[in-house]
Amino acid sequence: MDLARERTSFIDRVMRILERTEYRRAESEQDKAAIFGMRHEAYTRNGTIEARPSGMFHDLFDETPNAWLIGAFIDGELASSIRLHVSASLNLPLPATAVYSDVVAPHLRAGHCLIDASRHVNRSEFSREFPEMPYITMRSGFLAEQYFDADYITGACRAENQGAFRRMFSVVGWAPPREYSQLDGQWALMAYACRELRAKTHQRYPFYVSSSAERRALFWNSSNSFEDAQRAIRREKVG
Repeated sequence: MDLARERTSFIDRVMRILERTEYRRAESEQDKAAIFGMRHEAYTRNGTIEARPSGMFHDLFDETPNAWLIGAFIDGELASSIRLHVSASLNLPLPATAVYSDVVAPHLRAGHCLIDASRHVNRSEFSREFPEMPYITMRSGFLAEQYFDADYITGACRAENQGAFRRMFSVVGWAPPREYSQLDGQWALMAYACRELRAKTHQRYPFYVSSSAERRALFWNSSNSFEDAQRAIRREKVG
């Protein structure tokens, strides 16, 4: 199969999965518990954390008013999750500030709008059935950057995965690998320049194109704390 056909086949596969996928923000304690349990299973499976008696993995950043815990549901089943924090102010710090404050704080101080993506996990049975799951899970981050008119998406990744993220999304390194609180291994901070790369990303991955209605449904209608987050990021964008 030549590269053009391979790319078309990949895009078609992702599009077909998306027809069966719904993104929802975890609002209830039951929804959050399902995500925390999936996190624990995924992180213990790959050796990122030690097993906990509760079978849950969560932290205080899960409860901040600028946090969106997004679940991706395929055929009604929770398949994966990612946590997004939005801020353009030191008033509401991001998870990345706990480890990379020397790099992140100057951007927040300057009023740059950052979306910090963390706690990306997939259920193993869905990863086996759909190798494209990372693209499905991360799609909500690309909806968020357009909705909030963000400057950058940031994310910590294992040192050995930096090359893969550079190839996938043209991200750049903001901080070299270092220890990350509660997680095993060395983690580097990567950054995606939203406005600079959006058109390129949409051309390469057309399944990341979204409507204003879809973005609004996920980031406005789903949030009880949206006004608090808007005050923190000092933005009035609602579409």
